[in-house]
Amino acid sequence: MNKVKSSFTIKDLENISGIKAHTIRIWEKRHRLLSPTRTNTNIRRYSLASLQKLLNITLLYNNGSKISKIASLEKDEISTMVREIALKSNSEQVAINALKLSMVNFDTSLFDVTYEEILLQNDFEFVYINVFMPLMSELGILWQTNAISPSHEHFITNLIKQKIHIQTEFLQKNSIAQQNSKLFVLFLPEDEIHDLGLLFLNYFILKNGYKTIFLGQSLQTESLETLINLTNDICFVTYLTVEPNKDDINYYIKDFNDRLLKIKSSNLVILGPQQVHINTSKLSKNIKLFKSIYAFQDKFLKTSIYV
Repeated sequence: MNKVKSSFTIKDLENISGIKAHTIRIWEKRHRLLSPTRTNTNIRRYSLASLQKLLNITLLYNNGSKISKIASLEKDEISTMVREIALKSNSEQVAINALKLSMVNFDTSLFDVTYEEILLQNDFEFVYINVFMPLMSELGILWQTNAISPSHEHFITNLIKQKIHIQTEFLQKNSIAQQNSKLFVLFLPEDEIHDLGLLFLNYFILKNGYKTIFLGQSLQTESLETLINLTNDICFVTYLTVEPNKDDINYYIKDFNDRLLKIKSSNLVILGPQQVHINTSKLSKNIKLFKSIYAFQDKFLKTSIYV
C-alpha cells in the first residue's frame, strides 16, 4: 500500500527544498523555524508540516525576504506571502518551487493559480518544456530516494495530465488546417504505462497541424496492424520509459519492423530513456530515435519524414 510519507530526514529536506542541511540546522538554532523530533539515536526527524513550512520559507527567502523577518511572521502571514509571490512572478524556478509546494500540501488550488499565472505570460509548450519537464525530472529523483511518496508523484502527474488534456481538446475543437496527409499514431508498448511524455507529443503534433490517433498505454504490436490500411503515409510514435526491458527491446523493434514497417511507407519514431538499449547498427531506416522532446521538436519541423 502506498502511504503518504509523514516523516523526513534532514537530507530529505535538503533534497526537496534545495537548502543545505547545514543552513537548516542554523535556522533551527538561531531562529527556531523548525522543531524536529529525535530518534533514540539522536537523529533528527521532521514532520510533513515542517517540510511544508520549510518550502514556504525557502520560497520567501529565495525571493528576497530576510530569514530574520520570515522568523517573525505568523503561519498565516507566511502562507499569504507565498501565494502572492506565486501569483506575481513568471519565473520558471519560482513556478517550479510553488508547484512542489502544492504537491507536498496536496493543494490543487495552489497548483492551478501557479499554472494559470505562468500561462498568461507563455504558451503551453513553453510551460511544459520549461516548468513541467524540469519539475518531473526533479521529482523523479526525489521519488527514487524516498524523499517523497508515490502519492505525491501521482498527485502532481495527474494534475499535469489534466492540463495536457485541456490543451489538446482545445486544439481538436479548433483544429488548424492539416499540412498534409501524414497520420501520426501514438502508443505505448505492452506493459508500458508512463504516458505523460506521449500525451505532450500528441499535443505538440496536433499543434503543428498534423492528424493524430492517440492510443495510450500498453498495446501489443499486433493490435496496431489494423491501422496500416488507414493511409499510405503513417508514422507510429512511442515513448519508452521502462518497457520493453533491455533484454527484450531489440527483439521488440525487429518484430515491430517486420509486422508494420515493411508495408507501404510507415515509420516509427522512438523517444524515452529505454532507447539507449537499442542496437542502432541494425536499425531500419524507417525507425528514428530522438533523445529528447527538444530533438523531436527540431526534427519535426525540419526533416523530410514529417513533411
